[in-house]
Amino acid sequence: MSAFTAMLARDLRLATRAGGGALMGVLFFFIVVTLMPFALGPDLALLQRIGPAILWLGALLANLLALDRLLAIDQEDGSLDLILNAPLPLELTLIAKAAAHWLTTGIPLVVATPLLGLMLNLEPASTAAVALTLLAGTPALTCIGLIGAALLVALRRGGLLLPILILPLTVPVLIFGVSACNAAIVGPMPFGAPFTILCALTLVSLVVGPFAAAAALRHAME
Repeated sequence: MSAFTAMLARDLRLATRAGGGALMGVLFFFIVVTLMPFALGPDLALLQRIGPAILWLGALLANLLALDRLLAIDQEDGSLDLILNAPLPLELTLIAKAAAHWLTTGIPLVVATPLLGLMLNLEPASTAAVALTLLAGTPALTCIGLIGAALLVALRRGGLLLPILILPLTVPVLIFGVSACNAAIVGPMPFGAPFTILCALTLVSLVVGPFAAAAALRHAME
């Protein structure tokens, strides 16, 4: 566990130093949500109705910003070879990297959601529902992105292909995240049904993601 903690602390420092970390993701999230009212016009009822979808799309795109650097930094400085040959299992190392990414990217997005919900005319209960679904769904986005980062780490311009590879896989998380928000706001579907499926998707990604990413990384580095 000491090696796992050291890896987590190292990746937290790298995530906050390389590219701005949490600040870059929150600023991108803020820009996306701010531009939507200008594009849709001053229709408060429309903004209130589609506000959860806007917040989820903004969080999804902001989450992608740091994914291309998740393993690329280690590849560039040569530490990835040391990680592959370290006594700590590769799966645990990737879990530490995913946890660092979520703590520096996912959590700030959840914290910023109440403020951005005011810009979309969302009620406090609606904003709380969006924040709760983002808290439950962003780990799945990170674990799915981890697989893509592992597949493309050996490519010179893999960061350009990462969104193309990852975005189709995140569609179920997006669908059930927005469905849970809409159920909490307007009904008639109960909030628990889509939210439970969203939590199940996150749990599956937490289990499958590190093992699939480890296998992809070993294959890419051979």
